[in-house]
Amino acid sequence: MTLFPMPFHSVLLFVVWLLLNNSISAGHMTLAAFFAITIPWLVTGMRDEHPKILKPWLAIRYVLMVMWDILTANVEVALLIIGPVKKLNPGFVAIPIEMNSDLGIVILASTVSLTPGTVSAEVSKDKTWLYVHTLHLENEATLIKSVKQRYERPIKEIFGC
Repeated sequence: MTLFPMPFHSVLLFVVWLLLNNSISAGHMTLAAFFAITIPWLVTGMRDEHPKILKPWLAIRYVLMVMWDILTANVEVALLIIGPVKKLNPGFVAIPIEMNSDLGIVILASTVSLTPGTVSAEVSKDKTWLYVHTLHLENEATLIKSVKQRYERPIKEIFGC
């Protein structure tokens, strides 16, 4: 094992530590160096190999689609909150997952959580279900279909999982 298994991360940690403390004193530089060496060294074993993006053009389209979904969901949530008095119907939905990649599941769960009005609550131990809380649940089947078609299917194509 090398002293700097992730040199970029080490430099980044060093600089961020000094910036956050707004000081370049010897003590802060020593502590920054300690963290810059120790933290990457400790987490090296936890790091997966870099994911292989099989369809980069689809990944770009996916990011743009998620950004659009975040924008429109922000408007929808704002209208639900500040609009006419309407009874919200919050609820949990179990969405079946058909992916064999931890990375794919994390990206799916993160995408759901990034979209206002929904949050990923848990992934089942066998990694076949994603439990999602939604602010206003109108139709469970529609939400499941939307998440699977809009998010899970492209993730599977992008990463081949």
